[in-house]
Amino acid sequence: MRVGFNLWDTAAVYGEGSSEKLLGNMLMPYKRSEYYLSTKFTPQIANDGPTPMADMLAESLKRLHTDYVDLYWIHNPADVDKWTQQLIPLVKNGLVKHVGVSNHNLAQIKRASDILAEAGIPLAAVQNHYSLLYRSSEDAGILDYCRERGIDFFAYMVLEQGALSGKYNVDHPLPAGSNRAKVYNQVLPQLTALTTAMQQIGQQHHASVADVATAWAIGKGTLPIVGVTRQKYVADEKRATQLVLTTSEVDQLEQLARQTGVDTKAFWEKSMTE
Repeated sequence: MRVGFNLWDTAAVYGEGSSEKLLGNMLMPYKRSEYYLSTKFTPQIANDGPTPMADMLAESLKRLHTDYVDLYWIHNPADVDKWTQQLIPLVKNGLVKHVGVSNHNLAQIKRASDILAEAGIPLAAVQNHYSLLYRSSEDAGILDYCRERGIDFFAYMVLEQGALSGKYNVDHPLPAGSNRAKVYNQVLPQLTALTTAMQQIGQQHHASVADVATAWAIGKGTLPIVGVTRQKYVADEKRATQLVLTTSEVDQLEQLARQTGVDTKAFWEKSMTE
């Protein structure tokens, strides 16, 4: 939080609440005004009571040791009309400062925005999978929609579970036995030309492959959500925020990414263009 990174993104469903609990404990020494807290309501684990969203939020607040969240998301579009309505009293009661939707397509985003607008609440953010290898939200017009309306677009999986970090390649695959290895190791040969170009571009800017992937996403007008697992990576992410790719570099990366023919849509996602 000393170098400008003060947003922490989690969810009730991550680790069945353990992620929120660990984060809440870690943030206790800091003043609440020093960080921006983002967590999510996941319809698939909601209870059958009369106020399932409020109930899930109450448990999240308890684990996070706070009485409000800065940004509260509907994690998946199980029933846009039903769940979006339940955000309204949470905002009115001051438990939630801003609201967003995650993994929603353009029609669902528009519907959620309309429902919230009727209550005088703006849709503040959209969070979808977005990377050089997966630009479904861009192709569907979601980035343009957000840009035109001042809605922040948060991009997750920008590094594609490490496949675009520069750490892994055909000779050094992802650790065997992991879920990400099952998905990405089989396509590493197809990524060689892309990651080689990313490395070359990074060297010209005194940056890493991961920096290039993150800087590309920032240059597209998104806010990348990064998983910083080591303190040393904080400096890398700060460097990525200062890296500005040229138009020709962006064009080269996007052309090579398209040529991979790789589709990294996760099992829980639906295509944004369908």
